[in-house]
Amino acid sequence: MRKAAVYVREHLAGHLTQDEQGYHFAYLPAYLLSPQAEPVSLTLPLRPVPYVERVLFPFFDGLIPEGWLLEVAERNWKLQTRDRMGLLLACCRDCIGSVSIQPLETGDER
Repeated sequence: MRKAAVYVREHLAGHLTQDEQGYHFAYLPAYLLSPQAEPVSLTLPLRPVPYVERVLFPFFDGLIPEGWLLEVAERNWKLQTRDRMGLLLACCRDCIGSVSIQPLETGDER
């Protein structure tokens, strides 16, 4: 299992998890109650129920670089193009825009 903290404008908004069933994104209850709460994207509106998908959510997949920058990331971190979560964790700590991704230790990293 791999897990990431998702920040919106430097506020911890939720957690993104990859496991054998796919991907899960859940907003933190404290974030949902915060007056600064805003959705990560229009496709992931604020709600207490987690989002679940078999593939990486399109919004998060869109944060991963493309073209020559993707090639540099694959070469430097020895990641495969199909390892979308690995690329997200490696490349999206300081994204353009209001969302950033920080890897979280789960104790059972691959």
